Amino acid sequence: MEQEVKKVVLAYSGGLDTSVILKWLQDEYKCEVVTFTADLGQGEELEPARKKALEFGIKPENIFIDDLREEFVKDYVFPMFRANTIYEGEYLLGTSIARPLIAKRQAEIAKLTGADAVSHGATGKGNDQVRFEMGYLAHDSTLTIIAPWREWDLNSREKLLAYAQEHGISIEKKGKKSPYSMDANLLHISYEGGMLENPNVEPEESMWLWSVSPENAPDEAQYIEIGYQNGDPITLDGKALSPATILKTLNEIGGRHGIGRIDIVENRFVGMKARGCYETPGGTIMLKAHRAIESITLDREAAHLKDEMMPKYAKLIYNGFWFSPEREMLQTAIDHTQEFVNGTVRLKLYKGSIMVVGRSSDVSLFNPEYSTFEEDAVYDQKDAAGFIKLNALRFIIAGKVRKKLN
Repeated sequence: MEQEVKKVVLAYSGGLDTSVILKWLQDEYKCEVVTFTADLGQGEELEPARKKALEFGIKPENIFIDDLREEFVKDYVFPMFRANTIYEGEYLLGTSIARPLIAKRQAEIAKLTGADAVSHGATGKGNDQVRFEMGYLAHDSTLTIIAPWREWDLNSREKLLAYAQEHGISIEKKGKKSPYSMDANLLHISYEGGMLENPNVEPEESMWLWSVSPENAPDEAQYIEIGYQNGDPITLDGKALSPATILKTLNEIGGRHGIGRIDIVENRFVGMKARGCYETPGGTIMLKAHRAIESITLDREAAHLKDEMMPKYAKLIYNGFWFSPEREMLQTAIDHTQEFVNGTVRLKLYKGSIMVVGRSSDVSLFNPEYSTFEEDAVYDQKDAAGFIKLNALRFIIAGKVRKKLN
């Protein structure tokens, strides 16, 4: 303990780690604890977290369980997908994009309750500690940050269980305990640890919770149509849906068809490589569809520049810089390109694959008169000769110089 703390807002799930942290904060810091549980669509019953907090003596007015699903998708997931964001070629940043919102809300609750500190359950080895704390500092740099995993010696599950038993912390067993460290929200579910720590071992089929294996997916393809406005999906099969609802529905559809599984070794911000498995069925569909609608509505050079900017944008999110001025600058540029990204995309889903089979827009830049292989009256093919010669002019000049040297 480095300094006196009067009241702390804890990011709290009610599971083993955060239950131990709650008791540890009370004992080590002798402070009042406010619990904050964010509903990001992780699919868990959240009221038990309230019950457990009450058992710890937390005042009812100091227990916050906030439904952030619509804000999460509308203000975090959708802006990220406008950039077609993927980290290191595969990861759709499901965990990375959730942490800034949790951190922002924690800082807001700290102000609301007069707390002078915030705390999280991220370990000292991972990326999440950076993401949470960068978020706290961006909103209120006066808050004391307590990261128990960097302070205590409870550095194993066995020690956590022993601490829980010693202090009378009830840990409800919900069936067979998963051997993996998992994180879930409306965008994805992740798996780390256990047998996955050997990058040469294939994960068990029973690990995957959101999707069937492509081999067991339906033998009949499913067609869906996604409608876009200003780069965001707004309709599914002609029906207007809220941001959270459209992502949830796409998760269900994609999961049925074995879509969205990846198994990667990624480079963490703190320095080491880590192996993770992810299921992102709805996000995988959205990425494919968004690139398809952009293909007919976005100018060539704007599209290419976006693709060049994307890895930098992805890295900023992965490393915890969502609230940085450089991410906001890139977001402004990206959002400007989306003004005319409107229309519909038709997709065919089949056994883990997504095929774009149609795209249409009232502002499409695809012009059959110019693109046709048949006779046309708008394009003079002779013009191409001068175009090619001007683009090759530097080659011609350099060739003449080198010819003299020979």
